[in-house]
Amino acid sequence: MTTEKLTWFRLALQLKGSVITAIYQRVLWCGVFGLLISILYYYKLPVSQPVLGSVIPSIVLGLLLVFRTNTAYERFWEGRKCWGAIVNTTRNLARQIWVCVDEKIPEDKDNKIAALNLLVAFSVATKLHLRSEPMNGDLEELMQYSQYIKLKIMNNPPLEVAFWISDYLQQQYNRKCLNSYQLTSMEELLNILVDNLGACERILRTPMPLAYAIHLKQLLLLYCLLLPFQIVQSLGWWTGLITALVSFTLLGIEAIGLEIENPFGYDANDLPLDTICQTMKRNIDDLISLTPSVHSHKETVSESNN
Repeated sequence: MTTEKLTWFRLALQLKGSVITAIYQRVLWCGVFGLLISILYYYKLPVSQPVLGSVIPSIVLGLLLVFRTNTAYERFWEGRKCWGAIVNTTRNLARQIWVCVDEKIPEDKDNKIAALNLLVAFSVATKLHLRSEPMNGDLEELMQYSQYIKLKIMNNPPLEVAFWISDYLQQQYNRKCLNSYQLTSMEELLNILVDNLGACERILRTPMPLAYAIHLKQLLLLYCLLLPFQIVQSLGWWTGLITALVSFTLLGIEAIGLEIENPFGYDANDLPLDTICQTMKRNIDDLISLTPSVHSHKETVSESNN
């Protein structure tokens, strides 16, 4: 058996990341109910009612489930695009700050490093904000202690971090370390970061309409309960097993939609926000280790003049 086939079977039997643990109890209850109908049918009770198959057409329930899953996946994918934009914009803004901001005094380099760390802090603060978690030690090492203390009491910490970055850029413009074109370009990138923060907040705070979620669950429950009455005459003692399999399929699709509609948490199917933030931190550290050629040229000119 090839490695690809082994991987396929291993993935098919994997529990971590699947919705089996979330739905197995409901599936078992449906199977038990199907078995109960089989017992009643065995004792000649009039439980076989194939006509009940027309109560909820399968195509109607299928379309509702597809719409539910597609809507949830659209939210998941939009969240991924927002975080992709945050990563790319952070890299572009960090590169521009590191290369374009002039260093007139020795402290300027330290201030640039602090500004770049604030870019990472924006992403970390956004992650914590979306998870409704308090600011933690991951942020403390990226900024001054006074800033960290202030963030802990802010209602929207990433917005405050964006303000500090904007304030730094304005200070460098006032000191003639940036020209107006560079400032405008960097402010536009910062606006993109804030826009994507707002997009993530929109995803988080716009849940699936409650009436739709309730109605879908009611239809699923009704369908799974009526199914044994439809198939018991044909399947007999297999009714419980088949009912469990069908309910596993339908309830699983609904559970997948429920799990991915909020992509910012800790579920196995959520976005890997911790990894994304760690990657950005490594990218910024790598950038700081580089020396822009424009600065090297200025140092060479200064030494030759001396």
